[in-house]
Amino acid sequence: MLEGRVALVTGGSRGLGREMVLGFAKAGADVVIASRKAASCEELAEEVRATTGRRALPYAVHVGSWEGVTAMVENVYKAFGRLDVLVNNAGIAPTYPSLDEVSEELFDKVIQVNLKGPFRLAALVGSRMARERGGSIINISSVASIRPTPGDLPYAAAKAGLNTLTAGFAQAFGPSVRVNTIMAGPYFTDISRGWDLEVFQEMANRMPARRGGEPHEIVGAALYFADPASSFTTGAVLNVDGGQSVLR
Repeated sequence: MLEGRVALVTGGSRGLGREMVLGFAKAGADVVIASRKAASCEELAEEVRATTGRRALPYAVHVGSWEGVTAMVENVYKAFGRLDVLVNNAGIAPTYPSLDEVSEELFDKVIQVNLKGPFRLAALVGSRMARERGGSIINISSVASIRPTPGDLPYAAAKAGLNTLTAGFAQAFGPSVRVNTIMAGPYFTDISRGWDLEVFQEMANRMPARRGGEPHEIVGAALYFADPASSFTTGAVLNVDGGQSVLR
C-alpha cells in the first residue's frame, strides 16, 4: 500500500502517533518517529525494524521550535531523499484551574505545539512535496475545535486553527499535495489519565459508540489519507470520534 514511501509522524513515540507509525510501517513505508524524548523514539524505531523490516529514523525535536522543525525536515531529506507523508500529530492539552489563571507561558506553549509547529512543518514539507512528487499532509485535530469547553479553551482554539490551516494549505499546494484533517474524539491515550472517568462515561453513554476509542482505531483513517486511494480527497475534515461531534 505504501511501499517505497516515507512517512514522518510528530508525537510519534506514543499514543495515536505510535499506532500510526506502526500502521504505516506495516503498510510498507519507512518512517520518521519524532517526539521530544529520544529514548522513546529509538525504542519504537527498534520495534519497527524488528517487526516490519522497514527503515525507521528516531528524531528528538520540540515541534514548537521553528528552528528545530526546520532542521528536522532537512535531516529527513538527507536521510531518505524524499518525504511522502507528514502527520502533524504532536499536541498538548494542559489543565488549568480557571481561565483567568491561564498563564502566558501555558498559552504560548499550547499554541506553539498545536498550531505553530504544524504550520511550519506543513509549509516546509508541502512546498517541497509540490515541487517534487507530491504527497499527503495529515493534521490531527480534535472535536474540541468545534465543541470547545471552558476547560480546554487554548487547546480548542489551537485545534480550530489547525482546521483552518488544512483548508488553506490544501489550496496552496494542490493539486499534487493533499492536505486533510482527522478530527479525533476521546481516545484512551496518556492524556486520558487525567480524565474524571465517571464524568467521561456519562458523556460516552450519550455517544453513538458508547465508549472511548482505542489508539489503533485511528490507523484506518490515517492509511486512507496517506494512500493514493484518497486521491480526490483534500481539504477534508474526517471525524473519527465515536460520534461525539453529533451530540446535542
